[in-house]
Amino acid sequence: MPEDVIKEVIKVEDIQRCYITGDVEVHALSGVSLSIERGEFTAVAGPSGSGKTTLLNIISGLDSPDEGLVMLAGKPISRMGGNELSDFRRDHIGFVFQSFNLIPVLSVRENIEYIMLLQGVSKDERARRVSDILEDVGLEGMEGRLPMQLSGGQQQRVAVARAMVSRPEIILADEPTANLDSATGAGLLDMMHALNEKHGMTFVFSTHDDMIKERARRLVTLKDGQIHSDIRREQ
Repeated sequence: MPEDVIKEVIKVEDIQRCYITGDVEVHALSGVSLSIERGEFTAVAGPSGSGKTTLLNIISGLDSPDEGLVMLAGKPISRMGGNELSDFRRDHIGFVFQSFNLIPVLSVRENIEYIMLLQGVSKDERARRVSDILEDVGLEGMEGRLPMQLSGGQQQRVAVARAMVSRPEIILADEPTANLDSATGAGLLDMMHALNEKHGMTFVFSTHDDMIKERARRLVTLKDGQIHSDIRREQ
């Protein structure tokens, strides 16, 4: 089936992940199966130690399952390694972290276009995309500023712009509001929801934040490394 007609952009089947800490064996994920369709706005929630960050890391290819299969855009990333996996991740996944992870010596524009440079996107196309995404995230006129010259909310908007500008199928956001006050966090989430509606990219959040849970159109709750509930809401 061609990639452009694959409905399930994320599919994990019977994922097992165990960590050994000293003499203790911790089952972070035990038989998790989950499918997420293109364009969904999904939150993965649960208490600390429930496995939600491990699941996000496995979906992204930053971690590997001990058993099970991970498919992204129809490709089995759990069977990839080395340059094949890193190139796939670069081209198909955008990341938003709670600590922003901007490069401090690069301007807003340079941070946003960094992945496109790695992809070999032309200078004119990079400039056009950066201009468009800065308008989308409400940061027009700030492209020359350094991260330290921005508020926390503005830095996270830059991180969202960087994640989206290379046009990946999937945006993975790990606790993106954790370092923001409630008003700034709410504004960021409303912006991400609007961008999801506009561009149709698939958003998956790992979170404790009630604001994200309330805004998610699908809420997957983990408990003790297993899916405890999976609720879809009206559009």
